[in-house]
Amino acid sequence: MPFTRTLPLVGISTSDINKADACCSPLTHEAIAPDQADALARSLKALADPARLRIISIVAAHADAEACVCDLTDQLTLSQPTISHHLKVLVDAGYLSRTKRGTWSYYSLVPGSLDTVAGVLAAV
Repeated sequence: MPFTRTLPLVGISTSDINKADACCSPLTHEAIAPDQADALARSLKALADPARLRIISIVAAHADAEACVCDLTDQLTLSQPTISHHLKVLVDAGYLSRTKRGTWSYYSLVPGSLDTVAGVLAAV
């Protein structure tokens, strides 16, 4: 029986795959299905940007592990609209969550969201 484990894929719309965890084999033991490869590639693409990696790092290291856009603009050499775009990509991919408090939006790391990527990469 081949080794398999259940990995939740982030950043996938319900039209792409059922909301239930997708079962896929580690990449080196068995080829993953085309739809799973597409979903995983979209999820990895969301991380494949230096600014987005810095944003995740800044948010995770910030007090209470959450930050608003104003906290990020002080640390990044990017305009506020560019930072907002990167935040939207990370929220859509399932890495960050957003809560609105008055006119401010606060972002925090979704618990376990990076574990999936780490598990897939560790399997390679």
